[in-house]
Amino acid sequence: MIKRRRRIKHTSTFEERLAEEARRFKEAAEKELPGSTARELLLRRARQAETVSHLSEWLRSPGLAAPK
Repeated sequence: MIKRRRRIKHTSTFEERLAEEARRFKEAAEKELPGSTARELLLRRARQAETVSHLSEWLRSPGLAAPK
């Protein structure tokens, strides 16, 4: 039996989806108590999503074209 991959057609860019995820994590962190482990983990996830978004933009920049 062959397993088929589930295909998803995204309506927004990867960076937009990461920014939305970071926003959701920040909102969730605001609901937690300051200094709590849950809050720190949520803020860490938000920073990671923002960092990945910046890395993705950097990797797609035209300055990184392969040498000819």
